[in-house]
Amino acid sequence: MPSTTRTPSEGKPLRLFVAIDLPEDVKGWLDEVMASFRRPVPGVRWTRVEGWHATLKFLGRTPPGILEDVRIAVASVAARTRAFETSLTAVGAFPTPRRARVLWVGLADEERRLARISKSLDEALAPRFVAEKREPKPHLTLARLDPPRDVRELIPSVLKARTHSASFPVDRLILYTSHLSPRGGSYEALDRSSLGPRG
Repeated sequence: MPSTTRTPSEGKPLRLFVAIDLPEDVKGWLDEVMASFRRPVPGVRWTRVEGWHATLKFLGRTPPGILEDVRIAVASVAARTRAFETSLTAVGAFPTPRRARVLWVGLADEERRLARISKSLDEALAPRFVAEKREPKPHLTLARLDPPRDVRELIPSVLKARTHSASFPVDRLILYTSHLSPRGGSYEALDRSSLGPRG
């Protein structure tokens, strides 16, 4: 079955994005690595394992009335994209390690397949959604920092601990909606669209 869907209740705008998920074993390994670094630090919010994903296209506030059009557009991109492999790469920070607001771990994209999916999503969802001005950097957010802080000492420690180099499949695109609360964000999958067979 190429696509599985869930229809949210009508009414309020949805905060949508398109992402890929990670296999549970990869999440489990990364969770174990990060366990030794997670400490209650003022201004640092560590992300939860169940929320780990790599965003390929952020849509933002979206009227429920066009949700079906969004689903069709995402499914069309998935259908003409062949499944492939990726892996975890380096740990980094946005905007810089010296003044980090986001701590992340990247995904390998040497052949720019993830980048091409992002571009295809831009094209399929235009003109209702603005295209990204910069090529996205596929990543998983590990922590958010407010105010910004220097994480240059932390990053080498995480890199030293990293030993997981096995690749894992990218075989579907997931349309998520996010729910914001004082405790942080949670994510709900509205649609899963399978990629085509590997070439």
